[in-house]
Amino acid sequence: SIPPYLFPVIKTCKKMGIQTVAVHSDVDSSAVHVKMADEAVCVGSAPTSKSYLNMDAIMDAIRVTGAQAVHPGYGFLSENKEFAKRLAAEGVAFIGPDTHAIQAMGDKIESKLIAKAAKVNTIPGFDGVVKTAEEAVKIAQEIGYPVMIKASAGGGGKGMRIAWNDEETREGFRFSSQEAASSFGDDRLLIEKYIDNPRHIEIQVLADKHGNALWLNERECSIQRRNQKVVEEAPSTFLDPVTRRAMGEQAVQLAKAVQYSSAGTVEFLVDSKKNFYFLEMNTRLQVEHPITECITGLDLVEQMIRVAKGYQLQHTQDDIPINGWAIECRVYAEDPYKSFGLPSIGRLSQYQEPLDLDKVRVDSGIQEGSDISIYYDPMISKLITYGATRAEALGRMEDALDNYVIRGVTHNIPLLREIITHPRFVSGHISTNFLPEVYPDGFKGHQLEADAKRELLASAAVLYITAELRSQFVLFRVASTPVECSHWELCVELGEERQDVEISKSGTVYTVEMDGAKVEVWGALNLASPLLPLTINGTQRMLQCLSRDAAGVIVLQYLGTLFKVRVLSKLAAELNSYMPEKVSEDTSSILRSPMPGTVVAVSVKPGDTVAEGQEICVIEAMKMQNSLTAVKQAKVKSVHCKPGETVGEGDLLVELE
Repeated sequence: SIPPYLFPVIKTCKKMGIQTVAVHSDVDSSAVHVKMADEAVCVGSAPTSKSYLNMDAIMDAIRVTGAQAVHPGYGFLSENKEFAKRLAAEGVAFIGPDTHAIQAMGDKIESKLIAKAAKVNTIPGFDGVVKTAEEAVKIAQEIGYPVMIKASAGGGGKGMRIAWNDEETREGFRFSSQEAASSFGDDRLLIEKYIDNPRHIEIQVLADKHGNALWLNERECSIQRRNQKVVEEAPSTFLDPVTRRAMGEQAVQLAKAVQYSSAGTVEFLVDSKKNFYFLEMNTRLQVEHPITECITGLDLVEQMIRVAKGYQLQHTQDDIPINGWAIECRVYAEDPYKSFGLPSIGRLSQYQEPLDLDKVRVDSGIQEGSDISIYYDPMISKLITYGATRAEALGRMEDALDNYVIRGVTHNIPLLREIITHPRFVSGHISTNFLPEVYPDGFKGHQLEADAKRELLASAAVLYITAELRSQFVLFRVASTPVECSHWELCVELGEERQDVEISKSGTVYTVEMDGAKVEVWGALNLASPLLPLTINGTQRMLQCLSRDAAGVIVLQYLGTLFKVRVLSKLAAELNSYMPEKVSEDTSSILRSPMPGTVVAVSVKPGDTVAEGQEICVIEAMKMQNSLTAVKQAKVKSVHCKPGETVGEGDLLVELE
């Protein structure tokens, strides 16, 4: 039995000759995992509580199909001890650890005590459950700020808040407990010292039921937003062999302490002096497991299935290599310009994975026509590249992101491409604070330097001329004599800037002149293709054209970022200067939803006076709560939402006077 978004599990099962049953919600009836499996059973409606977390329905599906084992996937019930117990009672194998290990490591408070007993380095903190906001403040003051407030049963960045003072502790306690209850059905919280500017490095472990356990090297997971991983790599640029072995051996000590059997991950925070501290253990397959598979040659899903069947491990620690380098980018349906990624919903009108490139792997659960909804995680896919060296893997990732076609939803490829090409990332000088440090004012997309700007404008102009020539060709098929033209004068606009350009054409080569500089562009453009392979001044580039309209507006994806360029003839540009400009909306007096989601709370009513920064309402999307605040002091004019309502991106929530 297989839950959603587990292409690797079904693929491995097919390789091993194992038949599969996919469980799905009603909105996932056409999902990729449903089509790949030999059988499929609907277990309920879209909300996770009524489908993927509905144990009764899933147990019924197991009985009806006669399934002998369950692979729980990355989330949902993958670390739920009650589910594992129910499977054991029915004589069905749980492809994961036993209930004791799940319970011990799933509770962050208990796991920390076990880690201490197993002589694993741990973070200073309070080892009990924090019951009230005021108790949280008292404990935080005793530990010393900053502190991390997090859900005892949590994971995936949910139910976690950093607090630097008493007020942030109170607010963090409220939001973390609400998110924990929503995501895990358990609102217990713990508090520990927050290690500022650390690296997040995890060790993959693999253990069997016969007392054997291995560490399969590390994964560097420091690039995060809202405590959720965005880019991962294996191995880490930071670890030396001595530190790697020490972390690996402590991870194995912890696994043996709880008699762990299956694949699992022990996460550590590592400071600048290579001191490392136990963070948590994930008793399941990690989303980022493919990069470990790339450098070790092991299929972790296959190993999990073998262990669940009772087989001993086939390898010893000396058999585990580090061959090459692997990078994984998590491609999300998110707007990276809003807090590094707020969820986006919609239908994938066009979708094309870059699988024709060498050593590129894409694990996805969607296809063209799939809907990205508010009910589940907004991840589109995991994009993995592999190379003999880190530079080779990064180069392949750059090409893969440029060749990845996603239409219909906003996605985070602009951010991903900027991360992997940033000098700090390339040099390996990273931490969990990478994003806020590199982009202190938020992500703004690729910032064009003079040469890159000329490349973009020249490409847009060439695309415009190519479309004009195609139109003329079609027209002249029914007209008399075609008019030959090889020289054009145009005006190209990018933002507030306007540039006069001259273009001449010789064969398939266009020469674009602007500002006294020449840009040569060549390539046979297929206007029906979303991909535009061009050679610009001798450098190969892959651009994407998202749209063109009759007003000359062309939206191009260039170096990962979308740019809106307007190309006009000289006459059209002159006439356009007489057109009135649209007046922008006064956003200081209105509050619109920055993302689709559900209204959790409304803190104001008409007539109230709010201060700058005061919370107005809370929106929950993909189980993450977001507090929306006033940008100025004003009186509330009207409220257009109420708790429990579903809102779309841009919907009006509150008006201020």
